[in-house]
Amino acid sequence: MLRFSILFIVLLLGLFTIEVLQPVQQHVILPFTAILADISVFLIELFDSGVESSGKVIRDLESGFAVSIEPGCNGVEALIILFAAMFAFPASLKHKLIGFGLGFMAIQSLNLVRIISLFYMGQWNMTWFNWFHLYLWQALIILDALVVWLIWLRMLPPRHGSGGDNGKPPEPVPSQA
Repeated sequence: MLRFSILFIVLLLGLFTIEVLQPVQQHVILPFTAILADISVFLIELFDSGVESSGKVIRDLESGFAVSIEPGCNGVEALIILFAAMFAFPASLKHKLIGFGLGFMAIQSLNLVRIISLFYMGQWNMTWFNWFHLYLWQALIILDALVVWLIWLRMLPPRHGSGGDNGKPPEPVPSQA
């Protein structure tokens, strides 16, 4: 547990430090956020035309209302937390990569729902937009990362050094004297 805790904290500090570096923001985070905006517009246009994206901004062409996907709203922080938790935990690299890949999809799928719902909520009522944006959705995205990690933990195969198949130590064999 100590090894996990130390490695988790080191990974968190390292990844959050790397994330805020200007070259990483410019060449990784902003293009990723623009892709999220493009995907959001694609999904919105399945039901509602008249929406465009420009970089990280999604705009309704009729009303002019726009939302900008800012740092903290792109799910990257939740992904960093998930990555640190999975890669600090003792499991095979294969299980870590598969788990993170599926977790990435789960977090970003929920984040797309978040972005689209906030886009419509902002056009409807800014008070509710602010409340959902600042309180509810922030917590749900981080909770999503925690739930994904817990599910991943449950899906891991048993470790070889943990005793019998059911996690209990094997029964002692009676001695013959």
